[in-house]
Amino acid sequence: MSGGQIDTVMQEDRLFPPTAEFVSKTHITAAKYDELYERAQADPEKFWGELAKSELHWFKPFGKVLQWNEPFAKWFVGGQTNASYNCLDVHLATPRRNKAALIWEGEPGDQRTLTYQQLHREVCRFASALAGLGLKTGDVATIYMPMVPELAIAMLACARLGVVHSVVFGGFSAEAIADRNNDAQAKVVITADGGWRRGKLLELKATVDEALAKSPTVKNCVVYKRAGNNPPMKSGRDHWWHELVETASANCPAQPLDSETPLFILYTSGSTGKPKGIKHTTAGYNLFVKKTFQWVFDYRDEDIFWCTADCGWVTGHSYIVYGPLSAGASVLMYEGAPNWPKEDRFWDIIERYRVNILYTAPTAIRAFIKWGDQHVDKHDLSSLRLLGTVGEGINPEAWMWYHRKIGREKCPIVDTWWQTETGGIMMSPLPGAIATKPGSCTKPLPGVIPSVLDESGRPVQRNNGGMLCISQPWPAMLRGLWGDDERYRQQYWSKLKGHYLTGDNARQDDDGYYWIMGRIDDVINVSGHRLSTIEVESALVSHPLVAEAAAVGRPDELKGQAVAVFVTLRGGTPGDALKRELQAHVKKEIGSLAVPDDIRFTATLPKTRSGKIMRRLLRDIAAGKELVGDTSTLEDYAALAKLREEEES
Repeated sequence: MSGGQIDTVMQEDRLFPPTAEFVSKTHITAAKYDELYERAQADPEKFWGELAKSELHWFKPFGKVLQWNEPFAKWFVGGQTNASYNCLDVHLATPRRNKAALIWEGEPGDQRTLTYQQLHREVCRFASALAGLGLKTGDVATIYMPMVPELAIAMLACARLGVVHSVVFGGFSAEAIADRNNDAQAKVVITADGGWRRGKLLELKATVDEALAKSPTVKNCVVYKRAGNNPPMKSGRDHWWHELVETASANCPAQPLDSETPLFILYTSGSTGKPKGIKHTTAGYNLFVKKTFQWVFDYRDEDIFWCTADCGWVTGHSYIVYGPLSAGASVLMYEGAPNWPKEDRFWDIIERYRVNILYTAPTAIRAFIKWGDQHVDKHDLSSLRLLGTVGEGINPEAWMWYHRKIGREKCPIVDTWWQTETGGIMMSPLPGAIATKPGSCTKPLPGVIPSVLDESGRPVQRNNGGMLCISQPWPAMLRGLWGDDERYRQQYWSKLKGHYLTGDNARQDDDGYYWIMGRIDDVINVSGHRLSTIEVESALVSHPLVAEAAAVGRPDELKGQAVAVFVTLRGGTPGDALKRELQAHVKKEIGSLAVPDDIRFTATLPKTRSGKIMRRLLRDIAAGKELVGDTSTLEDYAALAKLREEEES
């Protein structure tokens, strides 16, 4: 094994074509996908240029489709548009003006629906209020809110003015907010008095007050009254949302903005040092998320679409706000946790609102499996016609449960691969065109050119893993890191010239399907064989007693690295007997090379707030090292402390 390829030990041959009924109504058939993909590959600038003209509203047409000066791209050069206009105003002259845009449910059970016309009015009033505070194009607004409609309203109001928004998940610490405020030089923070999570009140304004003591550039703080917990308000700085909009004009025309005007910054945790601000701009991002939403979710005008992500993550930006609303969709938004007040909350919501498309995370799916089928069985999920997954790669057994239990073996599953950096979905089955395989994101979307390369930049052979790269610019690509072009160049473009380095490993099988094999630094090197963590984890999760697993490498004098796994159970008794049983199971599933040397049972795994397992921290624990790097996105510090205690006992 040499040259940076990765051994694959997992075989998955099950193939699930879409039903004849689904294909008969789909927007994109297999032949149409091939035609679109070939057209985009043959002349990408013509392909994207024609779509941009037909799909977005332009105040001023663009002159040039792409200006590419690696690693910096400009798309639709010279054009002027506005993402808020494309999400709202374009629908007002159509019957969609009276269609539900946002259908919202709070964790306590309160409900609201906003039509496109009503949403437009609320966005205009809040944009007028922000302008009244002196906000203008190019300024940065930090948004730290619960999942209420006003979070989307704040984003769209910023976009309307050309104010760059930086949404921070409404559960981060004061330190994390201050770091992001200072890096972005934010002028305003938009927050709420509080929000609800698992029945508890989150004191958001109190956290913001602590952050603002360390955020010298922030001059104003706008507070939406959600919880009614009466936080202290600082005179001159703090403003109640409802008081500002009471006198604000509902007439606030969208600013004509240059195509490359920054739309938002989204901070992701770096493996070391400070978080990095991913920068996305207006026109290319807007076009890409609209089209990928329509392609991947086969969206129909009568559908109710539910993406369960929070707007604090890129999934919420792209597939709750900008993609669906540009396409005129009805979007469901839910404030709270999936297990409050009981473990059937998601299925109850789907039944009551007759949701047609569900887009959720593999982490959530594994939690549902752990909680038990009885919570699903009591609900009518017959309205569902399409399922999606986002976040980490989904292991085949969780995929099969989702297929059988939630989809009743008739809903295609779109397993989407993309990143904060890519802006939108890059690889996914188009549900009426591509047969699915459990655990594979299948094929790239039109205009996306992936490569799987070894360390020297050579393509690896089929069925061998290597570094996943994108080898052609795409409209929603990140435009850099906020204030740090050199870090952007080094991190994504310096290793393999002419290729964007995703940071993920992948392989392509004999059918041309892609399989994500984990992060590049998640590879385990055992006796000269480079193993993918995802394959080891998938083998473990296929055991009936395992709910979730995380595999990492730890130093080993003999083998270089040994396989260490952390396992949460949905049954059985932790102990040596179960360890031996799991080792035998992995050997049977994928071979002796991948058999774990260490198996540690734990109640929970350390995860980011978006549900990704923080394997970097587990590697440090397995190796007995001190924890290093940024842990600001960690959801539950107690989980980490407990693992530490178990390690030391």
